[in-house]
Amino acid sequence: MSILILCGIALTMIAGLASGNCMLPMKFIRTWQWENLWLVFSLMAMFILPWGLAVLLVGDPFRIYAGVAPSELLLTLLLGAGWGVAMALFGLSIARLGLALGYAVIIGLGSLGGTLVPLFFKNREVLGTGSGALILSGLAVMVVGIAASAQAGRQREHGQKAGAGKGYGTALLLAIVCGILAPMINYSFAFGQDIAVRAVQMGVSPIRAGWAVWPITLTGGLLPNLAYSMYLLTKNKTWSAFGGPWRADGGLTVLMSVLWMGSMGVYGVATVYLGALGTSVGYGLFQIFMIMAANGGGLVTGEWTAAPPAARRTLYGGLVLLTVATTMLAAGNR
Repeated sequence: MSILILCGIALTMIAGLASGNCMLPMKFIRTWQWENLWLVFSLMAMFILPWGLAVLLVGDPFRIYAGVAPSELLLTLLLGAGWGVAMALFGLSIARLGLALGYAVIIGLGSLGGTLVPLFFKNREVLGTGSGALILSGLAVMVVGIAASAQAGRQREHGQKAGAGKGYGTALLLAIVCGILAPMINYSFAFGQDIAVRAVQMGVSPIRAGWAVWPITLTGGLLPNLAYSMYLLTKNKTWSAFGGPWRADGGLTVLMSVLWMGSMGVYGVATVYLGALGTSVGYGLFQIFMIMAANGGGLVTGEWTAAPPAARRTLYGGLVLLTVATTMLAAGNR
């Protein structure tokens, strides 16, 4: 395995660690409601940071966009908007299911679509090779690991409180819908690579060219998140929460934004090092590391303290399977 691939895997691990824990500060919000923090998070993570970093790292992004077909920009924007719907559901799902289980279901399902769609459409020739067989086998192991994590969550819910089954089922269904829509961010990044190619043609380093794609993708994602947050703020009459002190809750929300956008940027760089399969296998690895990090955060913050021993054993088994899947996907990317 080349040094570039190893660098790509290391960067993907860093990105997964940051993204897997980016929602952890949500546990410590004091006075804001979900819609307050999500409005600020959306503005920071999906508009201010991506556009600011694009200007800093690629120069004038609008000069790049002027040389890209409008249909390419529109597709990137619309796929980003589809992901934006998932992102709104994501915040609600994490609040209801917790870090460990929420990430396992949402990110796990998203990793399947996010890995397979670019693989089938952009690198189909790999499927008939030994590497392709290893990648598909790794995805199968990942599915089993995700199922084990979900089962651990159900065992935890039943062990901690009576009557949890109904609420758990509704929350799990919400997470499944989110997981189906979630990989649209990777579709947007993968199918928006003409923007990155144009950036390279204009003298931008390939390592930084991906930053030209994120503003279009995340502007699409911003729109449904802003709309839903403002709807809830009006419905629940929680605009007034912004009138209180901002330092604690505002600082935590900004930290969430920095961790999340930073993880996306590092993932974009990792895809360059991983080569042709960067937006397929790389996405699968990114999601696995994210699940592991989220489970670690959930364990550290006590989500599983009162869980039955059987639930913890099932969770650990799921993590072992995800580790095996990581090894198989990494080997298949040679």
